[in-house]
Amino acid sequence: MVVMDTARYIWMDGRIVDFEDATVHVLTHALHYGTGVFEGIRAYEAVGGTAGFRLTDHMRRLARSAKSYRMDLGYSVDEMVEAAKEVVRANEFSSAYIRPIVFLGLGALGLDPRNANVQVAIITWQWGAYLGEEGILNGIRVKVSSWRRFSHDAFPNAKATGTYINSILAKREAVTDGYDEALMLNAEGSISEGSGENLFVIRDDVIYTPPLSAGCLDGITRNSVMTLLRDDGYEVVEKVIHRSDLYYCDELFMTGTAAEVTPVREVDNRPVGSGRPGPVTRRAQEIYADAYTGKLDEYTDWLDYI
Repeated sequence: MVVMDTARYIWMDGRIVDFEDATVHVLTHALHYGTGVFEGIRAYEAVGGTAGFRLTDHMRRLARSAKSYRMDLGYSVDEMVEAAKEVVRANEFSSAYIRPIVFLGLGALGLDPRNANVQVAIITWQWGAYLGEEGILNGIRVKVSSWRRFSHDAFPNAKATGTYINSILAKREAVTDGYDEALMLNAEGSISEGSGENLFVIRDDVIYTPPLSAGCLDGITRNSVMTLLRDDGYEVVEKVIHRSDLYYCDELFMTGTAAEVTPVREVDNRPVGSGRPGPVTRRAQEIYADAYTGKLDEYTDWLDYI
């Protein structure tokens, strides 16, 4: 669960404000129609100080997302990076989750929002393991959701607020049914992603992940883990993954800024492999943690020191 009251300050529309003053009007366009884009970023205690992991890359994606939805961000990528650093420093966090959001505010209702103003905020809070420390250590239980992921050509490949109702339906169904997380099929019936994570499948020492055309997010953690594993000598292949592949594989893990690298020990009441996180998953966790803490010299350009 996200504890939102751990931050004293929020960056909003160009300035640091008190937590209680970061409010919006009930006629905010995004509240009615989901017209916003956002990012999830982590800052870690790294070698040399607190650093945002791929902070600049996340802000670049935020800018692309805003552009794809015809929202004028109003700030450069560099300005957004500095604003994120500013709010983390203001809250005196040594590690943090960072949530920049761009959304349409007042000025228009209805489906033509051209007269709505654009608002920008950066929120930060302290957050542990999204799927639980037990999940990171021993793996989580997931189910294939009855809710399908929307088609990859129905929306831009962006982190848009309105599209996450699809994920919320799947997540709530999974949790209500006693699982930790959901996996979502696309309209064609192949695996797309989790409710908020990308998926990796290991079989015979080859690592597979769905292609972007399967409807999954072009995840920055996904990209990081693929790069790290390939550089570590593993074969990583993007291919269509079917539901039955989940039942036959040796290992499964999920990736995301919030989820980091989380093992999956069970799918639809079927154990994955031995029912415990396997060696490839453990290696992925290890090198990912080494990267975000600055222990791997070849990836230090992924760190933006705060």
